[in-house]
Amino acid sequence: MPHSIDMLNSIENFLSVAVGYIWGLPTILLLILSGLLLSVILGGFFGGIQRKAFLHAIQVVRGKYDKEDDLGQISHFQALMTALSATIGLGNIGIVAIIIKFGGPGAVFWMIIAGIIGMATKYAESTLSILFRKIDKDGIVRGGPMYYIQYGLGEKFTPMAKFYALSIAIGSFGIANMFQTNQSAVILHQSFGVPHIVTGLAMMILGGIVIIGGINRIAKVTSLLVPLMAVTYIIGCLIVIGFHIEKLPDLFYTIITSAFSDTGIAGGAVATMHMAILQGVKRACFSNEAGLGSAAIAHAAASTKEPVREGVVALLGPFIDTVTICTLTALVILTTGVWESSSLVGVPLTAAAFDTVISGFGHYFIPVAATLFAFSTLISWSYYGETAIHYLTGEKGIIPFKIVFCIIAFFGAIWKVQAVLDFSDIMTGMMVFPNLIAIWLLLPHLIKHTKLYFSKLKDGQFDSK
Repeated sequence: MPHSIDMLNSIENFLSVAVGYIWGLPTILLLILSGLLLSVILGGFFGGIQRKAFLHAIQVVRGKYDKEDDLGQISHFQALMTALSATIGLGNIGIVAIIIKFGGPGAVFWMIIAGIIGMATKYAESTLSILFRKIDKDGIVRGGPMYYIQYGLGEKFTPMAKFYALSIAIGSFGIANMFQTNQSAVILHQSFGVPHIVTGLAMMILGGIVIIGGINRIAKVTSLLVPLMAVTYIIGCLIVIGFHIEKLPDLFYTIITSAFSDTGIAGGAVATMHMAILQGVKRACFSNEAGLGSAAIAHAAASTKEPVREGVVALLGPFIDTVTICTLTALVILTTGVWESSSLVGVPLTAAAFDTVISGFGHYFIPVAATLFAFSTLISWSYYGETAIHYLTGEKGIIPFKIVFCIIAFFGAIWKVQAVLDFSDIMTGMMVFPNLIAIWLLLPHLIKHTKLYFSKLKDGQFDSK
């Protein structure tokens, strides 16, 4: 028995170290440099593709270019909400508090920069996902990195496509499933005394009801849940910030100056510039998933004949997730000062910040919001995993995957799952490399379609409602 325990401890230590390497500075730099270059190459030096496509993206999401006979299962709005539901989760509420604790106010600056840069990567991923998506024998459209790797780069890249699909299928069980239910169970137990097993059963049953209905049911749920929770959360943030509005000028100055210097943080520790950059950029990449290619799977199901049109919709994801919601969370924590005066970390710190202004909001709403955001992440990532399994095994693997996915959600709520989560983080981190390789090799397609689409848009060649 002692030998078995030692072996398990060794495995856990190895996985923990491996996560640090996979999600270390080289990977972060790769993601940022890729996003920067894509911004300029696809959109020019003045504002990049972000500036060029932003207003048009809003028009597309509002349904201005929707056509009933376009190929796909869901609308542009539903595709965006499904992708957002996978990224808006515990990270927006809890991880932002962590980056401030360990990276200081300067980390917020780098988080915002990384979010803006990530918009270009999301654009590239989702444009390619539409360009190389396929229709299965049941008439269902499927796409994503494994499809544009194989069908965009050719059959000789099929092993790389299969590796990507395997990585996202395995990764879907960890950070997007067990971590979400585990943290939801902890939060609900601490706030309301809800037993972990009750949270696990609820996540398993409700998740199963949604997941079994496929992308159409997932999209309907996320289209209702995400806007409702996001708007309520944003309003709560604005109220808290409004009570401390006089602090904003000095706070913005502190955020910018701290981003380029060493600064003292809570408990007398020091947040170095290196730590601010690493924390801000790393958490932004974790939060909005730009570079992982996961959101491209949801966007591939959108009803459209124009690949670039869905690319511009996807571009809004990091802006909403990171630049807007994560930044508002950061401002709530910083303006209230709880990051310096409290020993709390994560979701409890964010809740405490809200409670300083809106009594009970942090105690009651934040745990509920965190749980609902976690649930939305769970159901969206189930579709990512399902699509990967379908690519690897065909139709026969989908039902077994859904059953296992729901069961895992239950056990995530009642187990301590650090080793599983570390392994999941490794697999999701490994998704970055085949995805970015494919994007760069397929860059000529991106340049060609981007130029053609925006030229037609400028000439008024697209019908609108």
